[in-house]
Amino acid sequence: MGMRVLIVGGVAGGMSAAARARRLSESAEIIVFERGPHVSYANCGLPYFLGGEITDRKKLLVQTPERLRAVFNVDVRTRSEVTAIHRERREIEVRDLVSGHTTTERYDALILSTGAAPIVPGVPGTERPGQFALRTLEDMDQIDAWVRDRAARTAVVVGGGFIGLEVAEQFHERGLRVAVVERNPQVLKPFDPEMAAHLHLELRGHGVALHLSNGLARFDGPGAGETAGASVVVLADGTRLPADVIVTGLGVRPESQLAVAAGLDLGRTGGIKVDAHLRTSDPHIYAVGDAIEVTHAVTGAPALIPLGGPANRQGRTAADNIFGIASAYPGTLGTAIVRVFGLAAAVTGANEAQLRAAGITFEAVHLHPNSHAGYYPGAKALSLKILFAPDSGKLLGAQAVGADGVDKRIDVLATALRAGMTVDDVADLELCYAPPFGSAKDPVNLAGMVAQNVRAGRVRTIQWDAVARLDRSRALVLDVRDAQERAGGAIPGSVHIPLGELRTRLDELPRDREIVAHCASGQRSYTACRVLMQHGFQCRNLVGSFKTWKAAQDGLLPR
Repeated sequence: MGMRVLIVGGVAGGMSAAARARRLSESAEIIVFERGPHVSYANCGLPYFLGGEITDRKKLLVQTPERLRAVFNVDVRTRSEVTAIHRERREIEVRDLVSGHTTTERYDALILSTGAAPIVPGVPGTERPGQFALRTLEDMDQIDAWVRDRAARTAVVVGGGFIGLEVAEQFHERGLRVAVVERNPQVLKPFDPEMAAHLHLELRGHGVALHLSNGLARFDGPGAGETAGASVVVLADGTRLPADVIVTGLGVRPESQLAVAAGLDLGRTGGIKVDAHLRTSDPHIYAVGDAIEVTHAVTGAPALIPLGGPANRQGRTAADNIFGIASAYPGTLGTAIVRVFGLAAAVTGANEAQLRAAGITFEAVHLHPNSHAGYYPGAKALSLKILFAPDSGKLLGAQAVGADGVDKRIDVLATALRAGMTVDDVADLELCYAPPFGSAKDPVNLAGMVAQNVRAGRVRTIQWDAVARLDRSRALVLDVRDAQERAGGAIPGSVHIPLGELRTRLDELPRDREIVAHCASGQRSYTACRVLMQHGFQCRNLVGSFKTWKAAQDGLLPR
């Protein structure tokens, strides 16, 4: 008789484990218990149904129990909740949510894929109607019906994470007036502030009201002169936002209650603790997906990173180990992407805050290359940032925001991170090129080259946020852009000498003060610094130059 493998929870991690287990063993008995009505659905696609981009609900159902039985001979039992694990007997208790009956099932190996639950705001008024989280198909159906049946016109999204921004975009596309509430100074915490600033500008440019550094205080009923089909969202500073529909996207917490009740160890973050083989503290029980604590692949810190891609790979790894294939999960980079109207924003590896928390020394460079050759029609500028170790040059993280080509560059840099590449390796990557698709020096190559120059000491740099702290009696900000560019905006107090005139006007610059040079993106100001340094001046290049500084000023300052 074959091994008996029981899996608690479906969707990404659980179903990946089930499919891999069957491919490895035709004789195994594989049973999946899912407390909801659907065992395999595209939860990442839920916001796009709300906005009407996905019109056929059935397309969100990836697999049905019937098809899983026919193709994989997997016994899928929906509306079945696992209520207890008896480790000493290797048994679980399962309650049928339709009949109410409880049964006991024996296992040789058990996989927990219990997922994570939305965080419910701990404020007064959460019992009021019209408030939703978006995690399941049933959540999606309820939101869709509420908006449709009540002809909702205003929406408030509480939380500026990935799902929150996707919902905000889709509500706007549906014709609702949308506000986003975020207690932090920026949306999308995995991004550094100056990168998130581009998204702030994009949201505001589409009429989305952003309330940053202003947390949720309570939900009220409408007062005099207020119209709200759901509630009035009251913020920490007293601002009142009447809403016909409210979606909270405050993040998720691991569903670890079953593991805790069974006496399994939890990690520091509250996720189920697993080893590199995804075994829990019980050698017969594995855990995968949003419920587990992972190791951040760059910082080495324990982390909760609830993403579909890692969950799928974890399910495969757990099944491998159950069936005797030594397989280790290498940690999670946190590679993710989101679309916000006309922009895409993607991230991989560690950001500045994570590196500081881990005590890792780093340097950062920004650049603003085109998505493909500038002379070919349709090229779009993208903002690219990489973080790297100054001593070894090892790549530590990358972020990009732009209208085109963002996913390609971050995918390449995620691969480089996983391979342990340095900025020298990145500069030398041979990437495909033709004018419609890229440039002879791809943005990824350019990022490596800029970092090489910094590491080699060919130029010293200064970050966008240090400009405001400059002692102007000791430093001069030099703008080397053309006059027409400067007419569109300038850093206050800067001196203007176009790059083409610099060599003939060196006597206008002080030799007893440091020169902070900038252009639009950093390339011309790097050339300016090289000229100045070789003529005896002290010079630093403003990283990302005017584009990064301007985006941060406009996107991060309170409105």
